Amino acid sequence: MREGGDCCDMRGMLGFLILFLLSKKPMHGQELAGEIAIRKGEKKLSPGTIYPALKGLKELGFIIEERDGKTIVYSLTERGEKALKLAKRKFIKTFFGIFPE
Repeated sequence: MREGGDCCDMRGMLGFLILFLLSKKPMHGQELAGEIAIRKGEKKLSPGTIYPALKGLKELGFIIEERDGKTIVYSLTERGEKALKLAKRKFIKTFFGIFPE
């Protein structure tokens, strides 16, 4: 069992985390997977996890992809920035005060 058990499955937070990371800088899929794995305390994130999430965010118009040679680099769109701001507000409203200092 992983640290913390299975009570905190992060799959529901994946889109939020991708948008957050892309708000810092454009990234390719493997770079995103590495950053997310570090934050989750795992060695690596499966391509079967990251790429469907990226596809969904692209279909929603939250991210765009650009080719840099053979590499696809993902960037946040203006719509994605707005979605991230809304998600942050909802997250804070939902979880504020749960963890005492």
